Amino acid sequence: MTENCKHPVTNRNDDMKITVSKNGPYLVEGAVPLVQEEICNDDEGFCRKWKETTRYPVQEKYALCRCGRSENKPFCDGTHAKIHFNGTEAAGSEPYLRHPKIITGPELELTDHEGLCVHARFCMRAGGIWNLTKQSGNPVAKETAIEEAGNCPSGRLVVRDRESGRVIEPELEKSIVVIEYPARSGHGPLWVRGCIPVVSADGKPYTIRNRVTLCRCGKSGNKPFCDGSHVQH
Repeated sequence: MTENCKHPVTNRNDDMKITVSKNGPYLVEGAVPLVQEEICNDDEGFCRKWKETTRYPVQEKYALCRCGRSENKPFCDGTHAKIHFNGTEAAGSEPYLRHPKIITGPELELTDHEGLCVHARFCMRAGGIWNLTKQSGNPVAKETAIEEAGNCPSGRLVVRDRESGRVIEPELEKSIVVIEYPARSGHGPLWVRGCIPVVSADGKPYTIRNRVTLCRCGKSGNKPFCDGSHVQH
């Protein structure tokens, strides 16, 4: 199944894929670019933009830590085997995608997949994206809501233009981003951008989405996806 991927993405490569290994790392193939980005606050302390801090050399294949204990993060160093990491996938049939909350405003409709929240906090500025959606008849509120939704790395928040029915998605480089949040001393999930397929350990493809976040602390209850547990520990 593919969702929200009918839009341009940069550096198309149909060989790109991420496979979740059983109780092990994410196996990445197809020369997927790997970068590190930081969440940056504005002068009022609200999350406002992304800043790229590191771009790793391109590799055809590599393995990314999933247990959170590697000494060579973001790459796997085999620690998962030493600690007997339980990486059992719990996302299953992805029920959180089937029954989202819908918030309707004059010009925008907001789809909120709450179970996918990774606490990136871009949605809280200017009264919050939920209020902004309800006020989307105002051009400034509408523009801010679209910006906040587009910055949500997990795709929890997706906006649609009510008149055209068009889903408004950001154009993203096909890549994996290691998320850091220095202002809160936080280490976030792996942000998979640009509709790169993610395949379970038993060979089942997950829904292909423009934005998804994969757990890299090992604590998520929704593996392989992040559920925000890195913030609570």
